[in-house]
Amino acid sequence: MRRMMLGVLLVLLGLSAVAQADEKPLRIGVTAGPVAQVVQFAAGLAKERGQRVEVVEFTDWVTPNEAVNTGDLDANLFQHGAFLALQNAKRGTKLVQVDPVGLIAPIGLFSKKLRSLEAVPVGGSVAIPNEPLNGARGLRLLEKAGLITLAPGKGLAVTKFDVVANPKKLDIIELDAAQLYRSLDDVTLAMVNLTYLIPAGGDPNSALLLDRSADDQFVLRFTAREDRKNDPRLRRFVETFKAPEVKSYIERNLPAFVPAWPGA
Repeated sequence: MRRMMLGVLLVLLGLSAVAQADEKPLRIGVTAGPVAQVVQFAAGLAKERGQRVEVVEFTDWVTPNEAVNTGDLDANLFQHGAFLALQNAKRGTKLVQVDPVGLIAPIGLFSKKLRSLEAVPVGGSVAIPNEPLNGARGLRLLEKAGLITLAPGKGLAVTKFDVVANPKKLDIIELDAAQLYRSLDDVTLAMVNLTYLIPAGGDPNSALLLDRSADDQFVLRFTAREDRKNDPRLRRFVETFKAPEVKSYIERNLPAFVPAWPGA
């Protein structure tokens, strides 16, 4: 009897191993840089746990959603909820956040010419992202720095035309987000997202003002199609991503970033 039970157990284990071997790898899209680093680390941890995860890197903020929507990717991790809502409305997609787990990727005001916000000269130039949502974040950060005043009640719909006070007569220039760090050679200061700053060799500690706000709408989270958000492979990887090893990796290698999940 014991031999029979042992034989059945071995068969079941063998079937489980075959099933895992035949399971399609989970495909996750990320933006190149810090987010890709974290997801690659988590993918390595998943491999140790018997799961195959392929990490696909992109250099823009549009293609990763298109690839998820068409099914070429199972999910992505690069965007916060406010950006996702804007993209869904703009492109007619219905992508959803998968789980309350992700990263807070700070934004900051940086300069190669100044060492403090107090030194910002009259007539200085300021570069912010040229897309509405992150452009609004840039303007709000300038207001937080005391450099401008915005019309109240606009929220993330605010634009540079809603600047009601600009005592230093700053010239606000809108540029592609990926170009903002490079623009520091030409402008007085710029709002740069750390997902672009770090790969370009910038130092987060050099920020004149760093916004690490834990505002829920700005947490980068896994995103998938509605019909795939409960894919067991994806759920399994999300649990791996919440492992203490991933949190430690972030704290060691990307100290400006903030792990954002319950218990982190």
